[in-house]
Amino acid sequence: MSNHATAAAGSAATTHATTTSASPESGPPESGPPKPAGRLPLPALLALATAVFVTSLTETLPAGVLPAMSADLAVGEAAAGQSVTVYALGTALTAVPLAARTAGWRRKHLLLTSVAGFAAANTVTAVSSSYALTMGARFLAGVAAGVAWALLAGYARRLAPPHLQGRAVAVAMTGIPLALSLGVPAGTFLGAAVGWRVAFAAMTVIAAGLLGWIALAVPDLPGEPRGGRAPAARTLKVPGVLPVLSVTFALVLAHTVLYTYVAAYLDHLGTGGSTGLVLLVFGAASLAGIWLTGRHIDRRLRVLTLAGTVLVAVGAAALAVPAGSTALVLVAAALWGLGWGGAPTLLQTAVADAGGDAADTAQTMLVSLWNAAMAAGGLAGGLLLDLLGAGALPWSVLLLLVPVVAVVAGARAHGFPVHRRPA
Repeated sequence: MSNHATAAAGSAATTHATTTSASPESGPPESGPPKPAGRLPLPALLALATAVFVTSLTETLPAGVLPAMSADLAVGEAAAGQSVTVYALGTALTAVPLAARTAGWRRKHLLLTSVAGFAAANTVTAVSSSYALTMGARFLAGVAAGVAWALLAGYARRLAPPHLQGRAVAVAMTGIPLALSLGVPAGTFLGAAVGWRVAFAAMTVIAAGLLGWIALAVPDLPGEPRGGRAPAARTLKVPGVLPVLSVTFALVLAHTVLYTYVAAYLDHLGTGGSTGLVLLVFGAASLAGIWLTGRHIDRRLRVLTLAGTVLVAVGAAALAVPAGSTALVLVAAALWGLGWGGAPTLLQTAVADAGGDAADTAQTMLVSLWNAAMAAGGLAGGLLLDLLGAGALPWSVLLLLVPVVAVVAGARAHGFPVHRRPA
């Protein structure tokens, strides 16, 4: 979900989609320690947040090291940018079938398998000198992300008492803005100082440490009973699900078109030397955005979604001004990040609320769609860069956000209701 998961990622993917399952998963009585009556299980939730961090940073790291990565692999920046596209395709193509095939797996075992996949994929990326092999490793990382996003938010909800489940998801999703505010700038710095491969090697080290943390701190939970998921066709007919999915696709597409090629766009503006700072400001603002979302999502989901979309649009409009001013670029990045930060949690929660009994299937569909939008965004952004130049990127964002505002505003009864009815 990224990046921007993403999805997911959803949130959740939640992402990605972040991109993730934002509803409690059904199943037999849960094993492990009982849920605390009035507090969050922070050690376990922070381990899940770190898993989200690894997923999101693996997804978005190429944006910070794209020029060096393309030079080292002897391809153009548009071709190197397809490392984001291939990652997203790995998630989009495998999230739904893998979620179905692994539905009965113990949750902890499944999460450990996913994190091990990230460790392997980032290791190959760090040592590969072949463009084809690098793309293969990125696809494998995307498959691991599909597994992760399909369970992380649901895992977080099941670990928390009912009245704190929304906040538990927000805690887990802090891994997304932390990846953007700390991970990508740190990776950009490492890429400039000692080479982009070191940044991916560092991701392997983080994933290896996370395996031990999960093993020690995260309670195990059972999977779903056989036949427990609703069919996709029936889920799409549930009122509100389709509007949320359509908003997810357009919003993630708009974000990815610009974020993947932000280094190239800043070069176009003449402020390429500030890429790390811009990404830091964007990520810090995203962290503020998810904090605000966590505080107000129970009462203001519709308002927050509209406000976030408008902020992203204003940020893109400010970036479109060819002023060459670093200060203006930083303000634009802050507005963009503030609007984007809460998007994974908002969309995961919206699709879970709308899905009802089919929430698990709806969430997995959101993960796939989130990453399909990321893949399309990486591809579309590369085409725009080659055909029209970097100046076209922020204008494409504005064009894509028009239907997002229209659908959210129109989905007053289901999807983004005026009066929220939690799942």
